Amino acid sequence: MKQLLYILLFISISCSTEGTDDTSVMTDDGYTPLPNPALNFEIPSNFPESTYDVTQNPPTEQGFELGKRLFFDGRLASDGVVSCGFCHIQEFAFTHHTHITSHGVDGQIGSRNAQPLHNLAFMADFTWDGAATFLDSQYIIPITAEKEMNETISNVLNKLRDDDNYPQLYANAFGDQEITTERTFKALSQFIVMMISGNSKYDKWERGEAVTLTPDEDAGRILFDAKCASCHAGTLQTDQTYRNNGLAIDPAFNDIGRERVTGLPEDNRKFKVPSLRNIEITFPYMHDGRLQSLQDVLDFYTDGITASDNLDPLLVRPDGTLGLDIAQDEKEKIITFLKTLTDNDFLLDNRFKEF
Repeated sequence: MKQLLYILLFISISCSTEGTDDTSVMTDDGYTPLPNPALNFEIPSNFPESTYDVTQNPPTEQGFELGKRLFFDGRLASDGVVSCGFCHIQEFAFTHHTHITSHGVDGQIGSRNAQPLHNLAFMADFTWDGAATFLDSQYIIPITAEKEMNETISNVLNKLRDDDNYPQLYANAFGDQEITTERTFKALSQFIVMMISGNSKYDKWERGEAVTLTPDEDAGRILFDAKCASCHAGTLQTDQTYRNNGLAIDPAFNDIGRERVTGLPEDNRKFKVPSLRNIEITFPYMHDGRLQSLQDVLDFYTDGITASDNLDPLLVRPDGTLGLDIAQDEKEKIITFLKTLTDNDFLLDNRFKEF
């Protein structure tokens, strides 16, 4: 039933033609919207085109500010505490170090590691299993999930309507004070699509700027391209596919991965290939946070893979043994290269800081 409600709400959001309204006049309710200039949604020259159609929800100054306030507001959760920013912390590329898996209302423990939030405007779908195919509908999942924010959309809207400040903020962003699901989700998206991480050392090198990789960084890049880039492909460092990478089943969760979305047995234990941008500071790793360091990750891929019927064939050697062939000195160079993907400008960008 909840899955059906997600689908119906997604259709409602997708089919609406509401855009950013004129904010130049006083509304019937007496609100005088502030000026609302468009923000510059600038795609780095080494990036692909955005998959999010910003023409349908162009980021604006006031829409961004509303989205930011919503992102850090605990009232989106039933306990009034667990905001989006509770599990997505800027200095960790909007992921969470304190817990291996997400903690929600009343201290409930989820089964999956909080994913970093960057470059979502370029992603085809969202969450570890691809349960959301449209950014504006993705927010339904954490808000209503029992072990995350455990709230209903109607309760969230009522709390925002009862607030002294939100009606004016919605008027600033959309031209009048009406607080709706669509506007709430669009504002969150205006905030999140501006989270573009594209100014790491690697980006500057890839764009031909005045940056030189060290010998070890460049050797690591070459090794990475040969041994890792089949999945972590392109500038975004992910091919956005779903794969079973051979993690042993955790009996505490028995997470079936993408099969939960598609219902297909061949998708059992498949999870989305994550982007490796800012990977140096987004530990712990894997969908359930079981690995603590990049060394642990590379050791897993050489010596820790568990066999299963739908194990990704890239992890099976020609002789039938499992794993990738990466020597220890090669692992060290790959890790050195991965650190060039850290974007300190993004991690310290004042636009995204909590109030």
